[in-house]
Amino acid sequence: MKVQDRVQGERPLLVGIGISAIGIGMYVPFSLVFFHQVTGLSFALVGLVLTVTGLAGLAAMPLAGSAVDRFGAKRVNLLLYGLRALGFALYPLAHSLPAFAAVALVTALADRSFPVVQQSLIGEVARGSARDRLQASLRALQNAGMGAGALLVSGVLGLWGTGAFTYTAWGNALAFALAGLLVARVRTVRGEQPAGAARPQAGYRMVLRDRPFLGLTAANFLTALGYSALSVLFPLYIATWLHGPDSVTGAAFTVNTVLCAGIGVLVAGRVRRSGARRTRSAALGSLLFAAAFVGQIVLGTVRPGQRATLVALLAIVVVYTLGELVHSPSGGALSVSSAPEAVRGRYLATYQLSYSLATALAPSLFTSLLSVDGRLPWAVLALAAAGAALALLRLERHLPAEAVHAEPPAAAVAAAAAGARLGAPQAPAAA
Repeated sequence: MKVQDRVQGERPLLVGIGISAIGIGMYVPFSLVFFHQVTGLSFALVGLVLTVTGLAGLAAMPLAGSAVDRFGAKRVNLLLYGLRALGFALYPLAHSLPAFAAVALVTALADRSFPVVQQSLIGEVARGSARDRLQASLRALQNAGMGAGALLVSGVLGLWGTGAFTYTAWGNALAFALAGLLVARVRTVRGEQPAGAARPQAGYRMVLRDRPFLGLTAANFLTALGYSALSVLFPLYIATWLHGPDSVTGAAFTVNTVLCAGIGVLVAGRVRRSGARRTRSAALGSLLFAAAFVGQIVLGTVRPGQRATLVALLAIVVVYTLGELVHSPSGGALSVSSAPEAVRGRYLATYQLSYSLATALAPSLFTSLLSVDGRLPWAVLALAAAGAALALLRLERHLPAEAVHAEPPAAAVAAAAAGARLGAPQAPAAA
């Protein structure tokens, strides 16, 4: 029987994610200016506080995983929405350094932990191929919402000037509060333990003993470096190696955002309907990343005229974005489904650290390599993406079958059904 592909409360969940993404898009592109205007503190102090609190937020991710396992992802998700709403409501009132640091710390703890909790929530509300579909829908809405938020705040600033940042902060608070109210309507399908059953030993030691999952996390780190390339390496490469105009970066971001928001669900649906194993579709996404990075090496070697370079760059961005659209839903669902339910929060906190570590290392890694040769960082990224694809394929037979397959193979379903009939105490003798 086909696994149910619908999720109770799916629409409120998606709308909530879209609304909160609009709020995120209203301040992320202007973060230093945003917080400078709403607090009145200098750029240097704002930057220092955001760096320190961001690192503290990373340290809190394992605690978020433990909280999910103890209280459930939905409850923790609602708490984080509440903390984010409170933080942005208080930002315009935090004019002193201690007050800003306190509010920024609370908000950073919630922001950094949110991906862990959101991935865990997908595991609680969906099963089978519904996880892949939700992953694709959430990513599309996040891209669309952040793009809409950036456009919205640009219009607001154009009309009312930087003083409008204060009202934008309160708008963010309202967005997070509304998103929390919508997510509260989601129905979870988290499994319940039988009465009298002993609770399994749940701790990070269990995660560290799970070598296939650690291998999956390491493979994701290699791919996650590629996710950082568009925002960190791409603008530097254009400016220092290709000597192209800054407008190319804006065009590349626009192409990426439009494709993610416009065809992300369609691409993921095509991959899902093909019946491809999650490991293989995620590996395909990594190989598309590698192809895009090799394309950058070729472009940086040939260096055609300005118009040809622009066309080639946008074509490379299209290939890169397709890799993102193929990899992200399958990779996300693979991590969620590989985690035992009793310790899913801890597992996903460990997995999400691969993204956080890649994001933290990318700027220094890319700039160091770029100072040697503009093509060198792309070569490293191509090798990393290819290595991630190979690792995913080799891990396939070591990961749980329900993680590798979005839908159970027909033979496994038949065997399970036969076993259930044989093991049932009052099963009929024959069908």
